[in-house]
Amino acid sequence: MRILVVSRADDDRAVSYASGLAGELEELSHRVVLEEALAKRLGFHGTGLGEARADLVVVVGGDGSVLHTIQGLKEQVPVLGINWGEVGFLAELEPAEAPGFLANLREGFRVERRMRIAISLDRERLGDALNEAVIVTSRPAKMLRFTVEVDGILAERFRADGTLVSTPTGSTAYAMSAGGPIMDPRVDGFLLVPLAPYMLSSRPIVIGGDRVLRITLESEKPAKLVLDGQRTTELARGAVLTVHRSPDPALFVDVGKSFFDKVDQKLRRL
Repeated sequence: MRILVVSRADDDRAVSYASGLAGELEELSHRVVLEEALAKRLGFHGTGLGEARADLVVVVGGDGSVLHTIQGLKEQVPVLGINWGEVGFLAELEPAEAPGFLANLREGFRVERRMRIAISLDRERLGDALNEAVIVTSRPAKMLRFTVEVDGILAERFRADGTLVSTPTGSTAYAMSAGGPIMDPRVDGFLLVPLAPYMLSSRPIVIGGDRVLRITLESEKPAKLVLDGQRTTELARGAVLTVHRSPDPALFVDVGKSFFDKVDQKLRRL
């Protein structure tokens, strides 16, 4: 297999681990390519995420590294995360587990498809998000006013510090911290969560994956849209965001671990 190895480049131990793992993969007769930031740290020439052609991407890092990698891929390919962060909910394997798992990995391995949401601003496509799209004010302690439509029908009007739209995968991230429910990643739907809403009646809503969500920013105050904590877009009053299921889901190597075991081990026992 052709395997792209990615690592957080700000941690010397992670870089060293990724380098050793790349060597082990080459010894297993895989063709290994290093992502350019990792390669630069090691003194080699690497490949950009948008240019990579691989059968598998191995990411050494935390959830941010996994999200950055998925955002950067031009075409989605299976990703295997090795946890080098604090929680690592998207990184399925711990460093000690990874070499043995990869030594036994063969072509035809099982892949789990994870919903992403596609976001457009005034009909211009901005990109996809695996975790969430967040709208927040650019001025602290200032509230925003939103109108929300589902399939063209008015569903909600509210004032809040912001709002986010989360996938089932992202329900264990920012959305959970903001009071949203944890969703099984197999659920075909996404989640709208107001952030610190002014009215008690403004509650999280689970929306079917086949529906189209439209959010209009009605406030004069400047705001920002952030996708997966990676990409930021400035929003003006009257900005209209359209959200629907992306046709290009993220792909993860299925390592055989239960989602509910991960919730228990990584969220309830921190």
